Amino acid sequence: MSEIWHATYPVLVWLLTGVLTLVGIAGVVIPVLPGTTLILIAMGLHQILLPASAPGWWWIGVIALIWLVSVIGDFVSVIIGTKWFGGSKWGAAGATGGALVGMFFSLPVLLLGTVLGAMVAEKLVAKKDLRTTMLSGAGAAVGFLVSTVVRLACALGMVAAFLFGVWQAAG
Repeated sequence: MSEIWHATYPVLVWLLTGVLTLVGIAGVVIPVLPGTTLILIAMGLHQILLPASAPGWWWIGVIALIWLVSVIGDFVSVIIGTKWFGGSKWGAAGATGGALVGMFFSLPVLLLGTVLGAMVAEKLVAKKDLRTTMLSGAGAAVGFLVSTVVRLACALGMVAAFLFGVWQAAG
């Protein structure tokens, strides 16, 4: 049994790492899944469970920094998009609130929640006119799309850093 376990254990760890990473990449566009967070967890677990074939803690630190960029970029993109298109702080807050509600459903509902959140906050709270309200919603949509691109780039960067670290460690 011990020999089988010794032979199987690395395969199982690599399989776990791969599955969590793929689910994490899918989570970049599927709102309910914590995309880059799953990737970070996968790579951290790999480092803990199989350090002999892992990139090392320095690379895990680099991956954690990329994860932090993805989290900050996710929130900031929608706020900047809303503000850049003329929305107020209320529009940015509404976009964030709408995104938080929409994330429990589907990608279209997430986008719709972001846009409607900005528009409702601009109209009802900030008392803006229809043009400003519409621009704020458009800005929220652009910000949301930018945040998706940022998350995807970060996810791929995390995978690249992990694979490079593994390759370097095997060296």
